Amino acid sequence: MESRTDLALEIHEMLKAGDGKGVYTSSEKHGKMTVSMINITSPMGALRMNKPMGEYITISCPPFSDNIEMASEEIEIIAGKIACLLPKNKDLALVVGLGNRNITPDALGPSVIERILATRHISDDVKRSTGLEMLRPVAAISPGVLGQTGVETAEIIHSVVSEISPGVVIVIDALASRSASRLGTTIQISNTGISPGSGVLNKRKEISAQSLGCPVISIGTPTVVDLISLIKEIAQTDDLSAYKDKIEPRGEPMMLTPKEIDLIISRASRVVAMAINRALQPEVAAKDIEYLVS
Repeated sequence: MESRTDLALEIHEMLKAGDGKGVYTSSEKHGKMTVSMINITSPMGALRMNKPMGEYITISCPPFSDNIEMASEEIEIIAGKIACLLPKNKDLALVVGLGNRNITPDALGPSVIERILATRHISDDVKRSTGLEMLRPVAAISPGVLGQTGVETAEIIHSVVSEISPGVVIVIDALASRSASRLGTTIQISNTGISPGSGVLNKRKEISAQSLGCPVISIGTPTVVDLISLIKEIAQTDDLSAYKDKIEPRGEPMMLTPKEIDLIISRASRVVAMAINRALQPEVAAKDIEYLVS
């Protein structure tokens, strides 16, 4: 009965092995925010962490449910970390919101897409006439989930990528944490792609640079914790085998989410969307982005 998490930071904490052997960490403080970086640099490190090689940035911030609006300085910090992983060119960016908008804990991706500044359709003439020549081309989609469409999400994304040839794909998804304290207080950014649903044992086809043929940046916020992980955290023990039938009465893991999940999704999606917009359009003022997406 293993704890389940999508967060590289939590995996590193569970290992209690420190740095070395292809895994290196650092952290920095920005006001009320803590930014933790994990860099997996070798196949040995990837094996230890059970994560692909690459960079994982975890931003711990005040609870989204307690903040009506996150300060612009904090959004700029998140945007800066996203920008660090973006390719240096300004080619077309495809932003993809994973998840099911009808299930609140899984609605982060679709909610973010509603606030992304999509610009691919704007002609150069219109850009010039409106003084927005600096706009980077951006496309945004929310492909739904397999149960709604009958098509694997990765297949839909691959088809779109093949058609429009973006220079980078940014994927947003809700994540699973092993700690209730990280629900709605954490953002993870990575350049290693994503396996949708892996945290809730519903793993779908991988979305990565290898599968799409272009850089992939994943961004997520934990919205669920499974009951096993929560009990382990409270009881401070890893041996729950005697309680397996009670913890998993139907043989399937039970996933828990905070009662204020609607607020978490609403506010986290605004923060993540604005950070993505600022990272992709650094020459456009934040107030102008807000006006364009309103």
